[in-house]
This record gives sequence, structure tokens and C-alpha cells, in this order.
Amino acid sequence: MAAAANFASSSAPTNVVLFYAVALAALGCLGTTLWLVNSKWPTESIVRRLAITLILFYSGLFAGAWMHRIAGPAGISVFQMVLSTVSFHGAILALTPVFLNWHERSLEEAFGLANNLRASVIAGIILALVFLPLGLSLQHTSALVLDHLQRFGVHAEEQASVQTLRIASSWAARATLGVVTILLAPVAEEVLFRGVLYSWVKQAGFPRLALWSTSLLFAAVHFNALTLVPLLLLSLLLTLIYERTANLAAPIAAHASFNGLNFAMLYLLSR
Repeated sequence: MAAAANFASSSAPTNVVLFYAVALAALGCLGTTLWLVNSKWPTESIVRRLAITLILFYSGLFAGAWMHRIAGPAGISVFQMVLSTVSFHGAILALTPVFLNWHERSLEEAFGLANNLRASVIAGIILALVFLPLGLSLQHTSALVLDHLQRFGVHAEEQASVQTLRIASSWAARATLGVVTILLAPVAEEVLFRGVLYSWVKQAGFPRLALWSTSLLFAAVHFNALTLVPLLLLSLLLTLIYERTANLAAPIAAHASFNGLNFAMLYLLSR
């Protein structure tokens, strides 16, 4: 949605055919993934079906990323940031009840939201507080490594969300970004990566594949070399705390707290 808006607003859009071909490919891959997840899986072909489904899902996400690249730079603005986030994360939250209804499961059953809720939230907050200095150290190390790789064409750039926050001057813009960053994004991403993808692959009989594939995907879809390693480690820890508490509220609380702490730090530093 955001890529289409940016592409349409371009004064002289190029690669029109390629853009819409990639967009259709992304929608086709993700739509087929949704259909496969909802269909019955014969026991004798479960490995093959799982491989096909994962390939389609990853292909759909990276086709979407390619679509954004073809559309060109979006221009750093609060509107573009919010539109991009709502179009992706909002779609996740809108489709999750449909997905659960197909499988005749409630939110509490699927994500363990009734399992020691208070203790799970507290554990998530503690994880965020412990991980924050480690994550910042890893990001600083990544920046040093990427600086040495500049001669090979590798550049360390801040995430678009961070750049957007730095230029957001009004309280309304900052509040909007805060809601998106601290509330919407953590809930949607944890529902997708931990609640749906990780649980689904694990229940298919591949716990290690579930852990590493979803964590790598979580880090990769943020499309930022500077935060790749910290986000990979964070995702592994979020999955482990989900396993320990059996409640999706734990990784949601950790993710939201981590984003909130970073948001507060960036706000203070950008003043």
C-alpha cells in the first residue's frame, strides 16, 4: 500500500510493468501461503508441504521488499512511516482472527494469554531492560564493522523509523509514531513471528527450524544491516521467553518495552 502510494506519487515513474508484476507476485505468494496453511496436510507429504509453504511466504515478503525498492525512496515523513506500518502490521492484526477462526481457536487458546498473564508481562519487561544495553553494544559493534566495509559499497544507515522520529517536530507527530512503534508494531510482529509462524513450524515437527527461520526472518524484514545482529539475538530471546512462559504476552511486553526505551532515548537525543 505504501509502496503503491509512493510509486503513484512519483513525478516520472519508471519500470511500471516490473513494479506491478512484482506486486502481483508478492500477493500471489502470500495468498497461496495463506491457502496452504488453511488446507489439510497429508502426513506423508508434510515435509514437502512445509518447505513449499515457507518458500512461498519468504518469497512473498522479499518480493514486497523489492516492490518498495522499485518504487524508489519514499521520502522520510511521518505520513509515509505511518502508512507503511499500518498497511503491513494492520493487515496482520486484521487477518489473525480470520486465521484462528479457520482453525476454530480463540486468541486465549492460540497464544496462551490466560497463562500467568501478570508474571509473563513482568518477565517480558525485565528481558527488555536486560537486553537493551547488550543490544546497543551489538549495534555499536555492527556500525564499526560496517564502517570498515564502506570500501566494498556497504553503508551503515539508520532505520527509516529512526530517521522519521528525528525529523518529527510536533507533539502530534511524535505521539503518532509512539503509538505505532510501541503498541501496533510489537503486537502485530509478535503475533506473526512468534504466535503464528514459530508455533506453526514447531508443531509441524521442526522446533529448531522454527526458532532459527523465524528469528532470521524477523531480523531480515527490518531491512537494516546496522540492526541485523541485535534483532536476530532479540528474536531468539523473544522466542525463548515465549516458550518459557507459554504466553505471547511475554514477548509482546518485551518487544514493546524495548521499542519504548529506544523511542524515549531517541526523543531525548533528538531534542
